[in-house]
Amino acid sequence: MRFNKYFLYALLIIFNLVWILPIWPTILVACKTNIDFTRQAFWQLPTRMAFWENAVEAWTTAQLGIYFINSLLYGLAGSLGAILFSSLAGFALARLRLKGSYWWFLLIWSGTIFPFQMYVIPLFKFYNMWGLYDTRIGMILFYMAICIPFCVFIFRNYFITISFPIQEAATLDGCSSFGIYWRIFMPQAKPAIAVLILFQFTWIWNDLLFGMILTRSPLARPIMVGLARLQGFRAGTGTNVPALMAGAVLGSLPTILLFVGLLRYFIEGLRLSGAGE
Repeated sequence: MRFNKYFLYALLIIFNLVWILPIWPTILVACKTNIDFTRQAFWQLPTRMAFWENAVEAWTTAQLGIYFINSLLYGLAGSLGAILFSSLAGFALARLRLKGSYWWFLLIWSGTIFPFQMYVIPLFKFYNMWGLYDTRIGMILFYMAICIPFCVFIFRNYFITISFPIQEAATLDGCSSFGIYWRIFMPQAKPAIAVLILFQFTWIWNDLLFGMILTRSPLARPIMVGLARLQGFRAGTGTNVPALMAGAVLGSLPTILLFVGLLRYFIEGLRLSGAGE
């Protein structure tokens, strides 16, 4: 029994090291000058700290500011919008005894079965037809739609676990269905909401494929497309890899800060789901 426990801890430590190990060379390269990067091995310490100048070059050369704002808008609006509509759908499917609610749930959940890449061509044609291509509202609508099936799955299964006597008591007190949803179920779903905000915001923030295909101008493109552009700004001299790594570090900060801010609710969500046992 004790051997199994130690073996499990050792396995977790190895997995964590494998997961965290790429972060160290990324930060190390981001702190080097371009000369240090070309002359040193990647694991060697820089001769002087150059992270700030690399970050400034990445921010100004690729104009990351507008991309940063776009991704922040998409991440917040897309994840929060998806959570709002998904929580309403999840409550209806779990609590309102709709006819065929289980089949409606399977229909919505089936949106996660197919790979997202198969939507690219029809979505591109649809966006061109309706004037949504290269617009912020088009990107927000896409991210909301792509996040809804998974969010409905989480909310529906979470709301089923809440005892029916609570809902019945609220109904006897004259509370409407929307009142029960908003005043009773949503406050109890804070851990699930925190987990969904973290997952969906991170997915939207890290998206590159749809950001490149559905947008063309910097006014609508997300941060990952801006970072990809850094590789093409030094034609003839090659990519400034330290500046690219500094931009990648800057681009990682919002998701890191979001995780730290929602950590308490995230752990509570894992505990309630049984994953933290």
